[in-house]
Amino acid sequence: MHLLMLLTGLGFAWAVRCCPLAPTANLALRWQRTLALFLFSPLLLLMTAIAILWMGPTGRMMGHWESSFSYDLAFAFLSWAIASGVKLAWEGWQTVRQMRQHPVVEVQGQAARLLATATPYSAQIGFWQSELVVSQGLLQQLDEAHLTAVLVHERAHEIYHDTFWFFGLGWLRRLTCWLPQTETLWHELLMLRELRADRYAAQQVDPLLLAESLLLVVGAPMWSPDLCAAFSWAESRDRLTERIDALLEPPAIQSSVYSGWILALVLVLLPLATIPFHGG
Repeated sequence: MHLLMLLTGLGFAWAVRCCPLAPTANLALRWQRTLALFLFSPLLLLMTAIAILWMGPTGRMMGHWESSFSYDLAFAFLSWAIASGVKLAWEGWQTVRQMRQHPVVEVQGQAARLLATATPYSAQIGFWQSELVVSQGLLQQLDEAHLTAVLVHERAHEIYHDTFWFFGLGWLRRLTCWLPQTETLWHELLMLRELRADRYAAQQVDPLLLAESLLLVVGAPMWSPDLCAAFSWAESRDRLTERIDALLEPPAIQSSVYSGWILALVLVLLPLATIPFHGG
């Protein structure tokens, strides 16, 4: 039965990831749906492995005696998950240490780490309490108004604690890199993160200034997006166009709730409900 639980969990995780991402103009619904599709598979696999580990390598379930094979598989998966999380945390700490080697400057009343590079660049880097990083090129090439627009965008990432939450999502991404659409969903979440920060900034500054700043600063990020929320992030020209279009013609934002959340929560927690049916 334990092996059947593992295979069923794997089947559900694979099937859900095969669901297409239907387009929608509702940003709130788009965010919830993408996040649900991204989270469901790794959480289901983790809950299944935890349930099997809790029940132990031997015993009787639904009238069948269990072997240690499924227990060993669950233990191996959870061990790999923990090792991946520790490795990602270590890499993140190394990134923070590297960033903190740069001097601190004051930019429009904000403390920021200064990169000695001519490439215009800005980002929030860290875990829960992220730090602002700007380049010398950004300070030299942008006037005060455009620089303000960039800093307000980065302030949004700090308010939403994007670096912390995407550190966790990045861990789940590593656990399910072998499942369909992992990278597609990941980049969609990154895009929605930037659209949310753009939307916040557009409420504080002229959206046209923000769009112009995006064209001036856009470029390859210098750190992994697991722990870095960079203003310049744009996976492709289409993504850049979408960000600019959203600034100039804001899409519909409705506070609707994705109904799939309830079903996803029930299915994710279902493996834990099998624990009482296991006997010694």
